Amino acid sequence: MPQLLTVRVARPDGRPIRIWVPVLPVVLVFSPVVVLAVLAAAVVCLVYRVSVVRALGTGWRVISALPGTRFDIEQGRAAVLVTIR
Repeated sequence: MPQLLTVRVARPDGRPIRIWVPVLPVVLVFSPVVVLAVLAAAVVCLVYRVSVVRALGTGWRVISALPGTRFDIEQGRAAVLVTIR
């Protein structure tokens, strides 16, 4: 599971803003929403006749593969870099 999300925003004036977000406390705060999302995903799997266990296992594998991922977005003179560790 990812441990840290780093966001760096390069502003047009050249001074970057860096934000470090620990993932575990955010997940704990939003855990009621996460539980509802998992239940909704299970209902959708049942409606479309997809194996719930296989779908949840695949979702977990995707989340586990996130560490090391980088997103770079540039628009004009502004840029956003998101790194998942």
